[in-house]
Amino acid sequence: MADDWRTDRIGAALRGENPTVLRRLDAGFAVIGDVQFLPGYSVLLVDEPGVLRLSDLPRSRRLAFLADMDRLGEAVERACRRLDPAFRRVNLEILGNTDPFLHAHVWPRFAWEPDALAGKPVWLYPQGHWRDARFGLGPRHGALREAIGGELDRLRSAE
Repeated sequence: MADDWRTDRIGAALRGENPTVLRRLDAGFAVIGDVQFLPGYSVLLVDEPGVLRLSDLPRSRRLAFLADMDRLGEAVERACRRLDPAFRRVNLEILGNTDPFLHAHVWPRFAWEPDALAGKPVWLYPQGHWRDARFGLGPRHGALREAIGGELDRLRSAE
């Protein structure tokens, strides 16, 4: 029962039942990723169930979604830079190859990553990283969640 929200992440977010939600943004929900092998990994979920791709949105909503992606990316960057001196950059991606809803990935990248993976797409990390419980989102990520959420709040108030 506890994992039911995973089958409808957007609907669960709209109902206030998605525990990964950090903040409600203009065109979506900023959520922390289920896996944290790169601490700070976050996702922007569109707030309209049934939207499969960016081009499904009217232009104004598209731009709002992209602005939210930018805001989440900057929040992750600020939080990760403050929490880990080895932080290097953020990668932003809208892929749509697996999950049937519009979403954007925000991947922090770090100097401590293995050389063989540091300059490559995060999707090349071994499959074990995606399933290993030691990388799963949990209570130990509370400070990271607070840091990203706080940065989202600061960016919102600065606009």
